[in-house]
Amino acid sequence: MTSWNNPTLQSARQAPKALGIPYVIESSARGERVFDIFSRLLKERIVMLNGEVDDSVSAIIVAQLLFLEAENPEKPISFYINSPGGSVTAGMMQYIQSPVATVCMGQACSMGSLLLTAGEPGHRSILPNARVMIHQPRQAIIVYTTFGGASGQASDIAIHAKEILDIRERLNQIYVHHTHQSLDVIVNRMERDHFMSAEQALTFGLVDKVLEKRPFISITNTAESSTPNNSKKTEPSSTPQPEPARKP
Repeated sequence: MTSWNNPTLQSARQAPKALGIPYVIESSARGERVFDIFSRLLKERIVMLNGEVDDSVSAIIVAQLLFLEAENPEKPISFYINSPGGSVTAGMMQYIQSPVATVCMGQACSMGSLLLTAGEPGHRSILPNARVMIHQPRQAIIVYTTFGGASGQASDIAIHAKEILDIRERLNQIYVHHTHQSLDVIVNRMERDHFMSAEQALTFGLVDKVLEKRPFISITNTAESSTPNNSKKTEPSSTPQPEPARKP
């Protein structure tokens, strides 16, 4: 058994004060192991997105999703989202086979809302006080000015303008697919920043449920999930009951 005076464990206990990231110490017959809290959650197939979506954040999340898929492609993954949005290309990363249950906590804006609604159908959730915002994609385009200032090729401006319109059309189709709203409704809502409460996001079709409390049992593909919800509970009896036959 590893000693509690082990320098590694002492460093782990001091690290949260310096870095702000909690550590978890687990004991077993083989000794003690130290995990940062996010690595420990990853063992439970929980992935966190906190902050803006860029290429670096996208690479970390994709790596975690691919790792979990390699471990078990059929077992669900829980993806918790609190993001103001970010890069369009970094956010369009729906690829793995594992079902991904998405949960919005805080906010899911712009690309964050797309990640939220692209989760496993029936398992897209939002907390009661969270907010969702959708809008059309944006891109900085260099333009000519009569009196100087910004400069660039006119043909490049036309190319970038066409690209952003193509991206907008692609995003519109993704929202249509996942929300089952008409294209006209999606285009109208995304013309400007459109904020929604949890209930409005549910009505719009971005999510499937509003979570008042975290479910006690995670989404699994085990036999327990096939047990009918309307099964009646029986009071304990003083009369011995025969043990049910076990299935082979």
